[in-house]
Amino acid sequence: MVILDINNLVQDLEKQELESSNGIATAQVYAQLLSIYLYQNDLCNAKFLWKRIPANIKTSNPELGHIWSVGKSLWMKDFPATYKALNAVNWPETVADIMSQVQAVVRSRAVDLISQAYSSITLETVSAMTGLSFDLCLNACKEKGWRFEPDSNIVYPVRQTPEPVVQTSSEDQLYKLTDFVSFLEN
Repeated sequence: MVILDINNLVQDLEKQELESSNGIATAQVYAQLLSIYLYQNDLCNAKFLWKRIPANIKTSNPELGHIWSVGKSLWMKDFPATYKALNAVNWPETVADIMSQVQAVVRSRAVDLISQAYSSITLETVSAMTGLSFDLCLNACKEKGWRFEPDSNIVYPVRQTPEPVVQTSSEDQLYKLTDFVSFLEN
């Protein structure tokens, strides 16, 4: 799913929830909305959504509980538990794509965290934080250009340099605004 599609989908799902009869949406709406909040790392909205889902819908639709177990693990910043919860279920097709995207984005955030926070880290810890087996983890580390010492089982991540943010000065912004206004007036 493209990010624009997800943003449109979340707006549509929120609208469906608000406009539903008695303020209670379908389980499918709740499941998709909850999984999208996890994808967006919007854990506060995910938690509030979980609290407002009626108990009878939670009990009659176990996939909601499974999605929330991923959310709880993310809330606690417990990467191994997150991957365990993600892989413990064959997700229904209504949320399967979103949950696979959740797994990919969580792994990407973990890799970014490792590259920014560690100068050296054990391969076991990298494996736990990325949810990859040792072999896949080692290959992924090598693809990133990270150095690995097999004797000590230590990985040396390469810090990613953030892209510089180009800021225009206030004078430049004022000039552009003035130029735009004069264009509109003429």
